[in-house]
Amino acid sequence: MLSSVEKHEADVAEAAQRLARRIRELRQQHGWSLAELADVSGVSRSMLSQIERNEASPTFNVAYRIAKAFGMSLGELVQAPDEPAGIEVIRADDESYHFRKDDTCSVRTLFPLRLEKDVEFYEVKLRPGHALRSEPHLEGTREFLTVHKGRIQIQSGGHSAVLGPGDSGHYRADVPHAIENVGRGDAVAFLVAVYRR
Repeated sequence: MLSSVEKHEADVAEAAQRLARRIRELRQQHGWSLAELADVSGVSRSMLSQIERNEASPTFNVAYRIAKAFGMSLGELVQAPDEPAGIEVIRADDESYHFRKDDTCSVRTLFPLRLEKDVEFYEVKLRPGHALRSEPHLEGTREFLTVHKGRIQIQSGGHSAVLGPGDSGHYRADVPHAIENVGRGDAVAFLVAVYRR
């Protein structure tokens, strides 16, 4: 039978393995290389590699940067998947859920990314004449877009379509793709990315 100290050490080791696995899975779901996650998070590629291999434990600051890169709070990054959380609310003004935010584009996750490993749900806001352009995601990935406000042109591979309020479209996201505001005012859309395993 394990002593309390041994049990504590075993729990810590299990949590470290779980965190390493989660960071690797989240990076792969985003279709990012280690170098790309390093660029987004500000954490060095070598440190990220060591963390994913469970050869190093991230400091609070490093874990916080990684969580922000994935649009998550630190608590969501480290929480055990089967740990009951009750009701979780994402407030509109919670900056930790903003995947991207600048003068031309805002992308905000609408639910914690840890809940589903194969689905992500975002609110996308685009200023007139601007676009959210993406490199190919993992093979088999599709995106589903519903326009709430404005006019948005979807581009996927060599295909394109223009959507207005209430229109929806889905398209391959494992090829270069883009969402462009082709209207005169701001555009708002809801985007669901589905990753095939």
